[in-house]
Amino acid sequence: KKALFVYTMIALCGYIIIIVFPVWQAVLLGAVFFISWTALSLPAILSMVSSTVTKEKQTMGVSLHSLVRRIPMALGPVVGSVFISIYGIEIGARISFGIAFALGIVALWFIHKFIEDRHEKKTQPPKIAESWAKMSRELRILLISDVFVRFAEQIPYAFVVVWVMKSQDFSAVTFSMLTTVEMIVAMLIYIPVAYLSEKTSSKLTVSITFMFFTLFPLVLLFSESLPMLILAFVIRGLKEFGEPTRKALIVKLAPEGGKASTFGTYYFIRDMIVSVVSLSSAFLWNLGPGFNFITASFLGLIGTLIFILFGKDERVLIKVNIPFHNQP
Repeated sequence: KKALFVYTMIALCGYIIIIVFPVWQAVLLGAVFFISWTALSLPAILSMVSSTVTKEKQTMGVSLHSLVRRIPMALGPVVGSVFISIYGIEIGARISFGIAFALGIVALWFIHKFIEDRHEKKTQPPKIAESWAKMSRELRILLISDVFVRFAEQIPYAFVVVWVMKSQDFSAVTFSMLTTVEMIVAMLIYIPVAYLSEKTSSKLTVSITFMFFTLFPLVLLFSESLPMLILAFVIRGLKEFGEPTRKALIVKLAPEGGKASTFGTYYFIRDMIVSVVSLSSAFLWNLGPGFNFITASFLGLIGTLIFILFGKDERVLIKVNIPFHNQP
């Protein structure tokens, strides 16, 4: 509760900076504060899901969180664009950030009112090396495969809009429509897939997700018509097929009493490696879109195969461990 309160306050500081100082330097500074909210809050949120929801329902809990997050992600740009179109960029953007600030205040009230204040034992600040050492072999395999799969996402990420609007000469409206298709597909599959993953293998669900990550750059490369682009963005939306399951799997495989720190370490290691390697994306694009997209899909395929061959389902781990607990 305290962590979420502090992180929301940090985001509010970013909004205030942009509202009060409407210059580009302030925009960059303020963005650091409010864009970091997702990364800062996610370990706390998933730790809360882990502690308040039964283990069998954790995937559904994470899916509901992901679904709710998608609603403002879909509506926010639309509302902001309306204000900007009416009042201009400077005034319209300040009004939009003012609304965001007001919603942040409402969020603080919800945190204060509805989240239980758990008085846990004080512990030493987590260290990355210690968190890594405490990770199980299964969680490390998931992390390694996830790193390769994120290459498939991040290497072409900045050039998707370039491919659609420049290489294929479609309009900004068309790209917005394609993004909407992606968002709708992602929102429609969250709950059904969460229900499915509770009845079937977590490994199967995550493996299918990794396949969609791998397929998207390759399908996009051959998308030179609107129907093919729609198909590509449907696949991009289907990347969310098992993302809640993957997050829930991290929580389930993390050691008790260190779930938040383990989750944070997992994302820190993954995002640091991916962000550094993704710097090569511009070089690959200059060689040609095919180099960029095919390299991304190839690395995604490596990550998918690593998880399929060496990853284990969380349910299997529980079944294997039960006899050992019963031994004298």
